[in-house]
Amino acid sequence: MKKRSACFHGILFAVVLPVSALTQTIDPWIIRADTIDPSHYYGVTVANGMIGIVSSPEPFEVKEVVLAGAYDLYGRGRVSNFLRSFNLLNMYLEIDGRRTSRQNIRNMKQELDMRKAQFTCSFDIGDKASVSYTYYSLRHLPFTVLMDVSIRAKKDLMMTGSSVMQAPDALKDVQNYYNEIDRPHVVISLLSSQAKSPTGKLSMCASNTFLFPETHGKEPRVIHEMWDNNMHLMKFSRTIRAGETYTYSVAGSSITSAHHDDPLNEAERLTIYAKLEGRERLLQFHQQAWNELWKSDIQVEGDEQSQQDIHSMLYHLYSFVREGTAFSPSPMGLSGLGYNGHVFWDAELWMYPALLVMRPELAKSMIEYRYLRLNAARRNAFSKGFKGAMFPWESAETGVEETPVWALSGPFEHHITADVALAAWNYYLVTQDKSWLREKGWPILKETADFWASRVERNGPGSYDIKNVVAADEWAENVDNNAFTNAAAKANLQYATQAAKVLGMAADPDWMQVANNIPILKMENGVTKEHATYKGEGIKQADVNLLAYPLKEITSPDQVRKDLEYYGMRVPDEGTPAMTQAVFALLYARLGDGEKAWHWFKDAYLPNLNPPFRVIAETKGGANPYFATGAGGILQSVIMGFGGLDITPTGIQQLKSVLPPGWKKLTITGVGPGRKTYSVNALK
Repeated sequence: MKKRSACFHGILFAVVLPVSALTQTIDPWIIRADTIDPSHYYGVTVANGMIGIVSSPEPFEVKEVVLAGAYDLYGRGRVSNFLRSFNLLNMYLEIDGRRTSRQNIRNMKQELDMRKAQFTCSFDIGDKASVSYTYYSLRHLPFTVLMDVSIRAKKDLMMTGSSVMQAPDALKDVQNYYNEIDRPHVVISLLSSQAKSPTGKLSMCASNTFLFPETHGKEPRVIHEMWDNNMHLMKFSRTIRAGETYTYSVAGSSITSAHHDDPLNEAERLTIYAKLEGRERLLQFHQQAWNELWKSDIQVEGDEQSQQDIHSMLYHLYSFVREGTAFSPSPMGLSGLGYNGHVFWDAELWMYPALLVMRPELAKSMIEYRYLRLNAARRNAFSKGFKGAMFPWESAETGVEETPVWALSGPFEHHITADVALAAWNYYLVTQDKSWLREKGWPILKETADFWASRVERNGPGSYDIKNVVAADEWAENVDNNAFTNAAAKANLQYATQAAKVLGMAADPDWMQVANNIPILKMENGVTKEHATYKGEGIKQADVNLLAYPLKEITSPDQVRKDLEYYGMRVPDEGTPAMTQAVFALLYARLGDGEKAWHWFKDAYLPNLNPPFRVIAETKGGANPYFATGAGGILQSVIMGFGGLDITPTGIQQLKSVLPPGWKKLTITGVGPGRKTYSVNALK
């Protein structure tokens, strides 16, 4: 396998960064796309932790709508898959009888405003009109979205606006409805649809309505048209005089029987609620919710592009997780159907730590997801002949193993169980919430510790081996004594013992007996050995280096550096996920080596960016954004690496660290339950 050196990366970045990026002012909050090329377009997501809307290069279209927690058995792998929802924000716009399309517009531009969590598209229609539309996944209303449309007439014109409800191909038994609710103060036109998921397991429903600026009695007349079983629309027409700007909105809701026992009626109720709240109040509360989230922010002085990119990563994590839901994000969050929407270690080890430090209430939803599936984890352990709880490598709605059978990670990638325990223990450390620890954290820690005590093979002192696993470095399959798996199991047993002490309970003494005898292997050169038969192969992703962070199994700076230098030379040119290099950046920053930290920080994501919104793919040159796992890892390199924040038994503390070259100051605000501020200044 081809190896690479540090100098190779320096050449790569000169190619990736355009000259214009070095000269123009970069907005820290707004990513603009002034050139839309449909053949090289990767949509960006607007989401509220429950419903995600992915942008399209076509005017008045969204690529897809994804709902958290909606799964059915269909498609790839004979396992549960994420379901697309009804595309309830697609529209048609006709000007003087001609429908708008890419062929008859010009000056099309799009932008994502991360502070406001809104996506805007604008364009001109010949010499007749300038049009823009903006949509939101409303943060305060989990199942509701809003789109504003504004038309500025350059000449007198007749416009027709249509709201289109279209069912994805995978849904079946589609039923379409239209109804008008007429009250003395309002008329509500409801365009609604319901359908069954591929197996009939779920009912998926959506409904939307127009919001007009006119007073009651003067609003346009709405007409319903049924096109076919999978699509229907409602529309209105209006004359706009030259120089006049007309604005209207569509509010819609989507929900399934996984979220509500009566999803069709509830979708209509939610849409009626949005209609009668009105556009101004909807946007007011949406913005208030995002203003609160952005009190927890990361501010970089001296590097405009890194600032924008960091905001994008944080924005996406905030968008993909929601307080109080007991849902946990898949590697691609709510940006599409990648990885079937399943939950992996990506959640606990990569996305969770950044959220735990910045917004603990969001992280709480993620660990609640695991707690509610603890019984399924117990059954999983039982089926493999083990005690306690064994969490599945891929999890969906119920918490049973959902890995396709051709992937050996399902039966063998056991470190996920310790990753869940690490997340539970860290939630307690950050919040110091003993009530939560007793009620929910302790059951997770106890059951996972019992699993590892039964999982090891007791072959004498120092040889409580963990054999036949898929390593954290997934190119190493069915190996013995994998470094990360062993160290994570050891930490799991230690955390359970410490939790018992905090709660005044008696820990099983066998836990520490096992922990003290799990081997961490070394090579002859003193480097930590990835697994028993490792011989210097290339690595897919970080493994040994995770023993320094987050596990703290290796604490000697000399050993940390030795392991970094060895495994850093074994990361191939392609095929590695973004978080691999992020760990190297984090550790070098803690070692005080800003140059190497900066090198790995750039290598973690710059080659993975896709146009036009700098969305992160999983690998270099990849085409499957948005890779929230990578964003979580890179944010950890900023927060815990350059920022030096560390989760300790007494809460969040700040270690010594160093900034990259060119960064003047790093400020992290709204940290932890106390919403504290931490900063690091560049060395003079």
